[in-house]
Amino acid sequence: MFKFLNSTPARLVTLFLIIQTAVLYSSIRPEYVPPSRPLAQVPHEFGSWNMAQESFVDKETEDVLKADDTLNRVYRDTSTGDQASLFVASFRTQRNGKTPHSPKNCLPGSGWTQLSSQNYPVDIGLAAPVVVNRYVIVHGDERELVLYWYQSRDRVVADEFKAKFWVVADAMRLNRTDTALVRVIVPIANNDEARATKTGVDFVRAFFSTVQQYLPA
Repeated sequence: MFKFLNSTPARLVTLFLIIQTAVLYSSIRPEYVPPSRPLAQVPHEFGSWNMAQESFVDKETEDVLKADDTLNRVYRDTSTGDQASLFVASFRTQRNGKTPHSPKNCLPGSGWTQLSSQNYPVDIGLAAPVVVNRYVIVHGDERELVLYWYQSRDRVVADEFKAKFWVVADAMRLNRTDTALVRVIVPIANNDEARATKTGVDFVRAFFSTVQQYLPA
């Protein structure tokens, strides 16, 4: 009996029941959708990192993504020449089918193959490191390092299952379901994953507190 309660099927059933309860409860009251500043106003500079390129999500991708606001830029470190891309998709609500798409599902659809994946702690100067997803992808001769996470206010979540849990918890406690997907991609030169990881971590440290100000508080 107790073994079953601790099993994955039991946890899935429990989560389903919690979601059902949250949906029924939240449907009788309007959701609180917090205000936020446009991501287009995010600075073009983070310390030694300067924006090198800005792209915009095309209509077809926008229709699939269903994000309320997006940021898609490439930054370059003027002191080292290193480059990193920053993508943020902000969802003010996750009702009506709006939900972040995991890069682990999206990038393979673009022809990239995952070589490795792990949770990775990043020290951004808080009391404890934040834990993000770190994985390496390959497309032909190209290799890239990806760091990504889900962020709601000051909460950083790497695991997709836990991110869904917190959506339900926030819907029940706070009557809100806003979140954001934050993704950093760094090219891996000469198969040097350690160098790419350091570049990605340095970039996250540079922008984290600033970008956080443009997400709902």
